[in-house]
Amino acid sequence: MTGRPRFLPLPLLIALSGPVWAEEIVVTGAPLPSLAGLEAYGAVEIEEARIQSVASGRIEDALRDVAGLQQFRRSDARSANATSQGATLRGLGGNASSRALLVLDGVPQSDPFGGWVSWPAYAANRIGSVRVTRGGGSGAYGSGALSGTIELESLSVGKAGRQDVALAYGSRDSVEANALLAGRLGQGAGFVSASYARGDGFVPIIRRQRGIADRAAPFEQASFAARGVVPLDADTELQASILAFTDRRTRGTILSGNGGDGADAALRLVRDAGEGQWDYEATLYLQARKFQSRFVSINAARNTVLQTVDQYNVPSTGLGARFEVRPPLPFELRLGGDWRRVSGETNELFTYVAGQPTRLREAGGSADTLGGFAEASIPLGDRIDLTASARADHWRLGAGRLTERTIATGASLRNDLSPVRTGWEGTGRAGLVWRASGGWTLRGAAYKGWRLPTLNELYRPFRVGADATAANPMLAPERMRGAEIGLGWRSRPQAYVTGENGEQLLAFEPDTPISFSVTAFTNRLNDAIGNVTLGSGPGVFPGVGFVAAGGAFRQRLNLDAIRSKGIELDTRLRSGDWHMQASYAYTDARVRASGAALPLNGLRPAQVPQHLASATLGWRGLSFTGRYVSAQFEDDSNVRRLRDAFTLDAVAEVPLGKRFRMFARGENLLDALVETAISGTGILERATPRTLWIGIRYTAGQ
Repeated sequence: MTGRPRFLPLPLLIALSGPVWAEEIVVTGAPLPSLAGLEAYGAVEIEEARIQSVASGRIEDALRDVAGLQQFRRSDARSANATSQGATLRGLGGNASSRALLVLDGVPQSDPFGGWVSWPAYAANRIGSVRVTRGGGSGAYGSGALSGTIELESLSVGKAGRQDVALAYGSRDSVEANALLAGRLGQGAGFVSASYARGDGFVPIIRRQRGIADRAAPFEQASFAARGVVPLDADTELQASILAFTDRRTRGTILSGNGGDGADAALRLVRDAGEGQWDYEATLYLQARKFQSRFVSINAARNTVLQTVDQYNVPSTGLGARFEVRPPLPFELRLGGDWRRVSGETNELFTYVAGQPTRLREAGGSADTLGGFAEASIPLGDRIDLTASARADHWRLGAGRLTERTIATGASLRNDLSPVRTGWEGTGRAGLVWRASGGWTLRGAAYKGWRLPTLNELYRPFRVGADATAANPMLAPERMRGAEIGLGWRSRPQAYVTGENGEQLLAFEPDTPISFSVTAFTNRLNDAIGNVTLGSGPGVFPGVGFVAAGGAFRQRLNLDAIRSKGIELDTRLRSGDWHMQASYAYTDARVRASGAALPLNGLRPAQVPQHLASATLGWRGLSFTGRYVSAQFEDDSNVRRLRDAFTLDAVAEVPLGKRFRMFARGENLLDALVETAISGTGILERATPRTLWIGIRYTAGQ
């Protein structure tokens, strides 16, 4: 039924205006459905209700419900440096660039220059679902899925007339505000969403090691998104979306701010006519990013701060297109191709003397990937599905450069121009799922994936504290091969009603109240890019210059391999008002290295814990979440050890009438010390301490 819209913001008025049909056409904003055989890869779903009930209110923490999924650091986007926000799975970490492919409504989301993720852009109130597929080779969304794929889907626009506004106040003078308005416009629908968060922050350095130079690390972040869907006919709809964000953080001293701004736009055309028809999906997108970060050195007494690098302007752009078609065949088949071009550069001031920079650095380049894919799901009887996919990519690295010059005279100190490099990569995956009787499922899969080095890894040297890392323009792409086998069980409850004669009639089959799965996997990441320690200060080293005492000299190199194997457990339970979900991952990851990196052979990759676990127990509006991360190493040499940590979060909601609810949230209630980084001199940084929130939410509509 079409009625007067509840709101008429200009972006949606433009996007959704068009012809009006006499009969209602339902729009969804959804992509084409997944193939049935993808169950062979054991994806984990995170539902909308869970996404919006995480104690921190942040999407990156909701993803921690999937054990084995981690960021490079243990801290979230309120306190971590934005460049350490890459995502990975199955112990293939050790690098701040993402080794998992993150997409939002089918569009890749990693930063075009650095490969990290700008998490403040994705407000939880506008995300409708998340699907995490562990394992590489997701050819349908492009290259980059080495360790897995994280698919974010926006809130369904079919929920017309929805309003959701929330305000919260928390520890350390923190404030959060989120608003979402959804409505119908003619035969179309859409939403607008805005989010804002700020806080005075906590002091990152642990108490016993602080000096007068240490202070709190405040943050301020905001984002805006609009999405509209308009039907072109009964089977076809045009989906349009825009996203903008701003992010400012400070690392706990003067002169250490970092953050950035971004804007995205995407168009997706979807035709879903159903069985026996040609279906297709076409996407165009644009990403624009601008990043900045300042780095400092602090003396042993921690009473003096000196600027070392001012990365004052890092503009980057991502352009892409994707097309997929599904022909009417007796089995499911998707054919398509995609193209992505990223370009960017870093502009930096460095080598400070008496508080003033004396040198200027510019580094950057461009990268193109063009690929085609085919994926099929074929039923082999009533209980068995076979799925297989293949992908071919052509890549090109061009315009690579690293220049340095003196500021006073403009004299050139360095002018490295990298040769144009091209290549082909072939990848694929295959899986088999057998649905046995009694709710049991047996599945197995094998896959091969790849990732092109980021522009940041190829061309930019960098410093963190006293440590310095040189770039490497000749890095080879990373290539991963893996296999897994899994066993799962789902209860199949049936609800009955009583007929006229007293007989029981099957009325419906409700959502599965109990599910359990276990997966064993083995992965080998060849040519893994790592920051390899080659020396220690004091001294002068190629590509970075002087490194002070206590600092390490590293270079980005291709290691022979990272070998990772392990077990993953996932379970869910629903019974009346009770619900429980738990996830556990055991990972044994080891480096295989030779040559200059030989001392690393047999060691664990940096920032990879052996055990990760998460569990949530809830009853109505009350829930508790416990998370455990085992010890891990800060460095590739396995010298700087970060201790294990257990945190406990809680959320409580109380209805205040029909549309209002009051809520309280608690992060890290036990105030556990979660170590996130350790310097060569033993200085420890921590993640978020105990944080309490109180707020109110207004919800109306569907």
